Amino acid sequence: MQRIILVLALILATVSATNVKQCPDKPFPLAVRVVDCEEPPCVVYKGKYAVMEVHFLGNDNNIKSITATTTARVLGMNLPYILPDEVSDVCLNLLYGAICPIDKDEDVTYQFNFYVEPAFPEITADVTVTLNDVKGEPITCFVVTCKIRKGPTATQREEYLLDWTNPHSE
Repeated sequence: MQRIILVLALILATVSATNVKQCPDKPFPLAVRVVDCEEPPCVVYKGKYAVMEVHFLGNDNNIKSITATTTARVLGMNLPYILPDEVSDVCLNLLYGAICPIDKDEDVTYQFNFYVEPAFPEITADVTVTLNDVKGEPITCFVVTCKIRKGPTATQREEYLLDWTNPHSE
């Protein structure tokens, strides 16, 4: 029965997966799903969270700690982006009842809630997300292209809804 559930979970994960790129010389996740984005560049809004689910396999037995790190490639430069502890601690953000320690080849899903700072410029950047074990060895890594944009204000959303519900209004 567990095998059937696992197979169904893998099928569902790959059906809605986002097409991300592999990091050179690092393990690739089983699947990555960026909410509301199947094909990059993924539009992310300033002052909001970009939510990603990273489905990956443990690379060693008894992994007690996993840390997420991010960099953004902008204008040819790789700029580190420091994550808050509550986001970078992968073990705190595992889904579907998974907990650390994680064993070799155990498949788990990490929910990565990436806050897009309002001060970010409106640019397109290649964001690299790496999950590292306690020794700093990469467990998995991927790159996703993101377009950082200003989100609609409440007034703009209301106007859009009014126009949408009554297309003949002046």
